[in-house]
Amino acid sequence: MDMLILMGGFAVLCLLGLPVAYALGLAAILTAIWIDLPLEAVMLKTSDGMDDFALLAIPFFILAGGIMAEGGMAARLVNLAKVFVGFMRGGLALVNILASTFFGCISGSSVADTASIGSVMIPQMIKNGYPRLFAVNVTIAGSLQPLLIPPSHNAVIYSLAAGGTISVAHLFIAGVIPGLLLGLSLMALCVYIARRDNFPKGEVIPLGQALVIFREACWGLLTVFIIIGGILSGIFTPTESAAVACIYSFLVTMFIYRDYKWSELPMLVGRVVRTVGMVMIMIGFSVAFGYLMAIMQVPAKVTQFFLTIASDKYTFLFLVNLLLLVLGTFMDLAPMLLICTPIFLPVIKQFGIDPVHFGIIMILNLGIGLLTPPVGPTLAVGCAIGKVTMEAVSRSIMIFYIPMIIVLILVTYIPALTLWLPKLVLG
Repeated sequence: MDMLILMGGFAVLCLLGLPVAYALGLAAILTAIWIDLPLEAVMLKTSDGMDDFALLAIPFFILAGGIMAEGGMAARLVNLAKVFVGFMRGGLALVNILASTFFGCISGSSVADTASIGSVMIPQMIKNGYPRLFAVNVTIAGSLQPLLIPPSHNAVIYSLAAGGTISVAHLFIAGVIPGLLLGLSLMALCVYIARRDNFPKGEVIPLGQALVIFREACWGLLTVFIIIGGILSGIFTPTESAAVACIYSFLVTMFIYRDYKWSELPMLVGRVVRTVGMVMIMIGFSVAFGYLMAIMQVPAKVTQFFLTIASDKYTFLFLVNLLLLVLGTFMDLAPMLLICTPIFLPVIKQFGIDPVHFGIIMILNLGIGLLTPPVGPTLAVGCAIGKVTMEAVSRSIMIFYIPMIIVLILVTYIPALTLWLPKLVLG
């Protein structure tokens, strides 16, 4: 009955339309009252959940991505992508995905990527004769890459949900190959569709113009080397690298690109503060929610359940992928990481699954949920930019799920795709 109050209360509150963060907190409070647990314990766990130095990386990465997104970086990365693939048939679709790869190394956010790259690429694709729905589908599918390619703040959230026992640096590097593999698979699909439907070709950019484009874009791309290089060299911790990247992106945007007005900066900071506030509240309440789950021995019971129905780790991973694909359509990625990670960690230890490998599986799997109704925040942003209905996109995007699911299967059952690079680079 205690577990029913906790899990059932959370589900009912979500169905009533309450924000996930508040549903987590209220479910924890109601359960504490039910089991006669002092409410002070819930409040202490909530505050402890937000009192972590590593969490500072999240607002810094969000702010750095916001500054770069609104300061002209997205348009410059699109131009850089045109140099490499814009001349091919269906080139603008490939430019869209490659630009998302570049921008993912800065933003770490699927929604930010869709808003920034989509606002540039969707009108261009429509103007050049691409179907409106196809332009939207390519944009939101390509925006899945920033969830994997560092700096992904979801990797920070996963590390926190695991109790800080998993290295953020290892998670960052582990997402590189899966992220690039996803981008290549989406580009292959776009090439096939472009040839099938005879999409237009782009123009080859002259060498002189290409060099100018690269010079303008390299300032933003240096952010990637600051973040990753600083972490790998030991100069920065992930949190410190986020702060340095934030300062660097501000200097580049305001003093080199100069596309952003000083008067607009307070509004950007305000938007970032609201976003961070929502994330931090959700993290705090999720820790309290996890505390109640631990009291009720939910992780131990889930472990026993999976050990009963799954004879080996491959069956377990298959069942977990199915479960997360379904749950991801109803809930955002961050709360799912915060809720599911403490539950599944004891199980993966029993099956001998590397937690870094499992983290990338969860992020990729739940990231697909961002593109699916009824929640799908990335899907909603793409529809708003492309001025199409969610129903129309939901029907037409089905073919893009094929490369996503294929990459998810490969990442799930070939651990070397996630673990080889961290072992090579970090040891």
